[in-house]
Amino acid sequence: MTDQLLVEKSGGIARITFNRPEARNAVSVEMRTALIDAMLAVEQDDSIRCVVLSGAGKHFMAGGDVKSFAELAKLEPQERRSHFVKRIHTIQPLLIAMQRMNKPVVCVVQEAAVGFGFSLAMACDLVIAGSDARFACSYIGIGTSPDGSGSYYLPQLVGLKRAMEIAMLGDMIDAPTALAMGLVNRVAVEGALETEAEAMIQRLANAPTIGLGHIKRLLYASADNSLQAQMSMEAQSFAECAATEDWVEGVTAFTEKRKPKFRGC
Repeated sequence: MTDQLLVEKSGGIARITFNRPEARNAVSVEMRTALIDAMLAVEQDDSIRCVVLSGAGKHFMAGGDVKSFAELAKLEPQERRSHFVKRIHTIQPLLIAMQRMNKPVVCVVQEAAVGFGFSLAMACDLVIAGSDARFACSYIGIGTSPDGSGSYYLPQLVGLKRAMEIAMLGDMIDAPTALAMGLVNRVAVEGALETEAEAMIQRLANAPTIGLGHIKRLLYASADNSLQAQMSMEAQSFAECAATEDWVEGVTAFTEKRKPKFRGC
C-alpha cells in the first residue's frame, strides 16, 4: 500500500486518485504497482459499477517520473534495455483489465495529461476534461516512443496521419482541440469540471452494468472483426443481456412509463 494512490469505494463507484501533487502526479514505481493492484481488485468487485481516474491537486498526470530516470541513464545500454522491457511489460495487466472489465472507466482530466498520463486517458472508456486541460504525447521529448497502450489507441481515435503528427512532434493540445480531434468526450464549462463529471459518473453507476460491459466488448472488438463476426457477437450479447434482471426491469419500466431502477445484474 502507498499514499501515492488513493482508492475510495462508495455508492457503487471506485474513485482512484493519483496522489503525488508535488510532482504533478508523475508515476513512481510505488504508484504504478498500487494502480495495477487497485484496478485488478475493482474489476473483480461486483459492488463496483463505475471506475473513476483523477489526479490530486492541479494536474491529472505528468507521465512517468523522468527525474528518477537519471540514475538509469548511468547504466549500460543493454541494462537500460532490459530494465524498460520488464518495466513496461508489468503495466500491461492494468490496461488489459481496463478494457476487459464490465464497468465503464471514466477519466477526469484537469490541467496536464502528458506522456503516460496521455496514454492512460486514451485507454479509458470516457474522458471528461476541464477547460484548462492540456494533452501531449510527449515521449519524443526524451527520445523515446509511447507506452501504456498509447500507440494502440491514438490512431484509432484520431486517424493515422494525425496520430503521426501528435506522437512525432509532441505538441501540447488544448481542451477544445482535443474535443474536436476525438481525444475526449466532453469539455466542462470553466469551473464546472467536478459537477459535470459527477453527473456523468452517477448516470453510469446507475446504468445496467452488464449491458455496459457488452457495449465495451462489442465496440473494442469492432476494429478487428468482419461484419459477420461482429453481428454474431451482437446476437450473443443481446441474448445474454436479455437474460438479466436489468433487461426485465428496463422493459417493464418502459411499458409502465417510468424511469428504470437498474441493479447491475
